[in-house]
Amino acid sequence: VQLQASGGGLVQAGGSLRLSCAASGSTFVFNAIGWYRQAPGKQRELVAIFNSAGRIDYADSVKGRFTISRDNAKNTVYLQMNSLKPGDTAVYYCNAISGWNTWWGQGTLVTVSS
Repeated sequence: VQLQASGGGLVQAGGSLRLSCAASGSTFVFNAIGWYRQAPGKQRELVAIFNSAGRIDYADSVKGRFTISRDNAKNTVYLQMNSLKPGDTAVYYCNAISGWNTWWGQGTLVTVSS
């Protein structure tokens, strides 16, 4: 399985970006799939995920601003990010889990200027 993330870039505070994560190489269904981020000098943290119980979880810091969605026909997960803040600056990684297996995408950089 390969996860290809795209959509990052430079945006001013208050702006929007949409990230995409396309999965390829297998047709099985993931137990969980979503987005994490890692800011400079900080640990990687969960942003939004379709969890193993079939629900969506968001980090408190992005609730009301970010929306995760998926297109199963395209094996793609999206992260719509609105009202971006400088604190959202990070490398964003998509992550997928199936059984005991975990995959990470290569990361896409989001930079929010003030």
